[in-house]
Amino acid sequence: MESELTPGSYLLEQELALMLGVSRTPIREAAIRLQGEGLVEIVPRHGIRIVPTSVSDISHIYQVLTSLESTAAALVAARSGVDLSPLESACRKMSEALAEQDMQAWALADEAFHEALVQLGGNARLAQVVMNCRDQVHRVRRFTQRLRPHPQPKKSIDEHYEIIEAIRRGDAARASRLYRAHRERGWREQTAVLQQHGIHQA
Repeated sequence: MESELTPGSYLLEQELALMLGVSRTPIREAAIRLQGEGLVEIVPRHGIRIVPTSVSDISHIYQVLTSLESTAAALVAARSGVDLSPLESACRKMSEALAEQDMQAWALADEAFHEALVQLGGNARLAQVVMNCRDQVHRVRRFTQRLRPHPQPKKSIDEHYEIIEAIRRGDAARASRLYRAHRERGWREQTAVLQQHGIHQA
């Protein structure tokens, strides 16, 4: 998830057990779950392979995520009496982190904003699917952050506030449209970073 293990590398269950200080059983169980999420591949007689980042694969995930989260933004706007303080709190934390040039804290607060918005939509099934996609998006963001910091952190904060304002006014169509544009811009920027470092559509 944090891209601490080299994409494309192989690790044996025993290696991981020693690294994490646990027995091989939870390693095996975790590997099966992570394989289901597309993060690792269990290769007989070779071990556990860390699946490399693929621009095309992550692009497909972002398409799903953008569509569902845009729907969630519209759902929040259509609800009455929703407490928007979690969204505003996340934006404040993003601004504070940016002022301190702490991009990891900025990214965590950014993720908190998106997670809170989906939860406020009130659709538990939608939220569950989004969270499944989020794991891989989180991994890519951590990877691209190591290559280059987020190029437009203030713009993201400004866009978040625009989305909050559309929700507060009950304008579901505008909230959804702003959210989609926000996510699509973020993905274009991450794609540029990945391709700049030789990670293409494979």
